Formats: sequence, structure tokens, C-alpha cells
Amino acid sequence: MQNKRVILVEDNKDISDLVTLHLNDVGIKVDVCSDGVTGWNCIKQNSYDLIILDIMLPGMDGLEICKRIRTKIKQYIPTMMLTSRATEMDRVLGLELGADDYLTKPFSLMEMVARVKALIRHHDAIQNSTEETEHLHFNGLSINTQNREVLKAHKPLELTAKEFDLLVYMARHPGQVFSRLQLLDKVWGYGHEGYEHTVNSHINRLRSKLESDPRTPQYIKTVWGVGYHFIGIAEVSS
Repeated sequence: MQNKRVILVEDNKDISDLVTLHLNDVGIKVDVCSDGVTGWNCIKQNSYDLIILDIMLPGMDGLEICKRIRTKIKQYIPTMMLTSRATEMDRVLGLELGADDYLTKPFSLMEMVARVKALIRHHDAIQNSTEETEHLHFNGLSINTQNREVLKAHKPLELTAKEFDLLVYMARHPGQVFSRLQLLDKVWGYGHEGYEHTVNSHINRLRSKLESDPRTPQYIKTVWGVGYHFIGIAEVSS
């Protein structure tokens, strides 16, 4: 984690001090902003390996910052949200706006560090990948891994970064059944029991965009008691 740089936008000084201390211990440099407007300006002006956002912030909340990151910054930057809100709606909204992960306060600092490291490593692996561009084709579905573009019946689907990563990983292994913990490990870069709801939320959102009728999915099916699998025979070309 040497030479990695993270920005933490958090108005609680006790939390920001503790998070900074623990991330510094593993070699990560942390810039701290205590309000949303300052945080957004720092994000625009600097290069970061990860962005950590509290939701409840003075000036501009974390959800608005996350939305701006995904719509106004061309380079993809992994984003984690910290929230004292525990409702499913808040979590889904953050994920829908493009957050890669979230932690609900109070949280374990050791777990937060582990998840920060996993997000950075996963992003680095994607950036450094030497794989050739793949064009995956299914019934009415086309996936271009270089452009990160998904077309259904020749119409583009608007997927978040993690929705795209999840779809590509499953589509590369059609017919293989994955547990939620396996998908956490392969797509998010960590596998912590108890966070399977992160996978569930992404599967549900992905189905709502991908399937003509999410209640009877054509592409991503549930294997009850086990997990999920992707249905289809892919033609792969470079």
C-alpha cells in the first residue's frame, strides 16, 4: 500500500483521526476534508486511489459527491461510503449512485482497513490487466470489456462500475454457480461473512436493468440455498 493516496471526507474529527491513523499504519497517505464542498474540490483537483465519503456532511452530502464523481470525473476511482443510516434504501441509493462499498457506523477499524486495501488492490489489478479486449455475446446481449459497454437489443444499459464487474465475472463463467461469499471475494476483493447483502443488492439492481422481467430472469438465475449463476453460451472474440 506504499504511495497510495486516499481522501476521507468526514466531519467527525474523532473518526477521521482514527481512520487516518490506521491507514497511515499500512502506508496509505490520507487527505482529510470536514465538509462536502471542500471534499469535492479536493477530489476534482487531485489524484486519489480511493475516496471515502460520509453521507451526512455539511455543505454537500456524500451521496451528491458520489453522484458527481461518477458523472463528472472521467477516471474511475473506487469509492466507499460511511453512514450512520442503516436503512436498506440509503444503502441501495449509495450503490445505485456508484459507490463500490459501504460501512455502517460504528464499524471495526481493522475491517475498514482490510476493505480499503481490497478495493485498492482490486482496482490496481483491473488497471494493470494485460487481458485483450473481450466481446461477449449472448441472446440479445453484448458486452465490450474495453469500453465497459453493455448493449441489450443494441441499446446501451447504464450500469454502475460494480454492476458491470459483477456481470462480466459471471458472464465469463456461464453456468457456474457462485455463492455470495465467492462473488464478494472475486468482484469486490474480499469475502466477509455477513456482507452477502452487498451482493444481493447488486444482483437485484443488475436484474432490474438487464432482465425484461426480473421476476423470471433470463440471464442471472438464483440457485436456492447456494447463490447465483449466469445462463448462456458466450462467443468470445478479441
